[in-house]
Amino acid sequence: MAQAVEEWYKQMPVITRSYLTAAIVTTVGCSLEIISPYHLYLNPKFVLERYEVWRLVTNFLFFGILDLDFLFHMFFLARYCKLLEENSFRGRTADFFYMLLFGATVLTVIVFVGVMIPYVSESFAKIIFLSNSLTFMMVSSRHSTISHTPIRLVYVWSKQNPFIPMSFLGLFTFTAAYLPWVLLVFSILVGANAWVDLLGMIAGHAYYFLEYVYPRMTGRRPLKTPSFIKSLFADDAVVVTRPANVRFAPPPEELHQD
Repeated sequence: MAQAVEEWYKQMPVITRSYLTAAIVTTVGCSLEIISPYHLYLNPKFVLERYEVWRLVTNFLFFGILDLDFLFHMFFLARYCKLLEENSFRGRTADFFYMLLFGATVLTVIVFVGVMIPYVSESFAKIIFLSNSLTFMMVSSRHSTISHTPIRLVYVWSKQNPFIPMSFLGLFTFTAAYLPWVLLVFSILVGANAWVDLLGMIAGHAYYFLEYVYPRMTGRRPLKTPSFIKSLFADDAVVVTRPANVRFAPPPEELHQD
C-alpha cells in the first residue's frame, strides 16, 4: 500500500506535486502547532507596514484543519490539478506555473483594493485565505454529477470545454459553460462565502480572456510566459525510438542499379 502511494505521488507532474506537498505540510504543521495560521493568513496591513511578504504566498497553502473536509480538498486538488497540468498544459509546465502566478496575483490585488473600498471592505477583510479561490480557478471536475463535497471547479476548464453536459445533484442538466455560475449559486444557498468562489471566477475569466480571446482579436499575447520562468522548467523531452528489427529499403536510385 505504501509503495502504491509512493508511486502515485512520484507520477504526479511537478507543479501539482509541489502544491499538494506544500498544502499538506502547512496543514500538518498547523495541526501540530509547529506554525500558527495567524502567521499565514493574508493581511494587507501586515504586508505593507510590517513587510511580512510571506503572507502573499502562505495564504494560498492553508486549507483548514486536518479533517475530512481537508482530505476532500486534497483529493480533488491532486486529481484534477493533475488532469489540467497533464492535458491542457501538457509539455508546458512553465505556462501552467505562470497561470497560477497570474491567478494568485489577480486575487491578491483584488483583496488589497477591496479592503479600501467603503461598503465592501468588511466583506473583503473576512477573506484571509485565498486557497479555495485559486483552486476554483484551477481545479476541474470531469464528472457528470456535482455533489455537495468541497470541490472547487476550474473556470478555465469550463471555458475550454463549454459543451460538455453536466448534472447538478440529478435535478437538472446544463453544459460546462454554466458550471461556475451553478456552483456560485449553490455556495450562496448553503450559506458559504460567495466572494471566495466569485473571486476565483474573476481571476479565471481574466486569464481566459487575456490568454485565448484577446490574442485572437489583436494578434498579441499579453500573458506570454516570461523567458526567465521558462528557464526554471525543462520542456518535456520527445524521444523517437527506432525499432531494432526494422530494415529500410534502399534509396530509389539503388533499386535500378545493375
